[in-house]
Amino acid sequence: MKRRQFLSTAAAGCAFIETGFISPEVSAVESKSSKLPMRKLGKTGVKLSVLGLGGMVLKDASQDTADYIVREAIDAGVNYFDVAPSYGDAELKLGPALEPYRKDVFLACKSTSRTRDEITVQMQESLKKLRTDYFDLYQLHALSTVEDVRKVMAEDGALAGLIKAKEEGLVRFIGFSAHSVEAALEALRNYDFDTVLFPINFVMVQNGNFGPQVIEDAKKKGAGVLAIKSMAYTRLADEGRREFPNCWYQPLTDPGDIALALRFTLSFDVTAAVSAGDQRLFRMALNCMKGIKIKPLTKKEKEVLKKKAEGVAPLFKYPV
Repeated sequence: MKRRQFLSTAAAGCAFIETGFISPEVSAVESKSSKLPMRKLGKTGVKLSVLGLGGMVLKDASQDTADYIVREAIDAGVNYFDVAPSYGDAELKLGPALEPYRKDVFLACKSTSRTRDEITVQMQESLKKLRTDYFDLYQLHALSTVEDVRKVMAEDGALAGLIKAKEEGLVRFIGFSAHSVEAALEALRNYDFDTVLFPINFVMVQNGNFGPQVIEDAKKKGAGVLAIKSMAYTRLADEGRREFPNCWYQPLTDPGDIALALRFTLSFDVTAAVSAGDQRLFRMALNCMKGIKIKPLTKKEKEVLKKKAEGVAPLFKYPV
């Protein structure tokens, strides 16, 4: 996407808000600041912007576009960036774009490696691509089953590699991501993680009983909760036809819906929501969250979401 196209998309997102597209019933209170609100990340002592930039936003972008997106995010108050080797060329684009701001941001990475040696090698590769000598957060990525958890926690498992990396100063905090309540709860029971990256979404909570259990257990352990899939709606009817190539699901595309969905997620004990992996959707999310004071959902707002979720298949359910 060229700079002019990017600015046009950003302006379109603003226009919806400025013309009152988001009704008074579902809008958040304006703040005196034009920056994003900040929240504490569990027991870490760190404060993060309530919206994080997911590395998938930069996948297949030109370096100029990546530089521009990161600069605009920083200017809006985003200090949380999350990426992974599995996100195509995102690390290669994020590294140079983030380099001028590295000391002022919270950089998170993650790996699907399940053994100590594999995760050590992959971490070193990511450090080079991202032009940094440490990660603020490194996560065991995509724990899907209890067996996955047992693998990473074995004597030669990936967790042992992260613990060693932390001792060497390569990692400040250790976390995990999961798409399974069962796996997340098992991980929380067996190690004192700093963070949990997990889908927290209005359709999944309402129609799938998915998410609150993990938030509750994370809070008991003092682990910060970072949310993914907040802007998701349902599964794609046709996987072969994607309006948003970097999203494997059907995302919300209406700025009003996005604003309300993000506020739903942030109404829980959640520090930040990672944006959907598309430049246009990230801009909409950024415009919705800048300069607001997040307040609890009203009865009317809850009814709006309940109606929006009626008959919609969630991406994930609990129990499976």
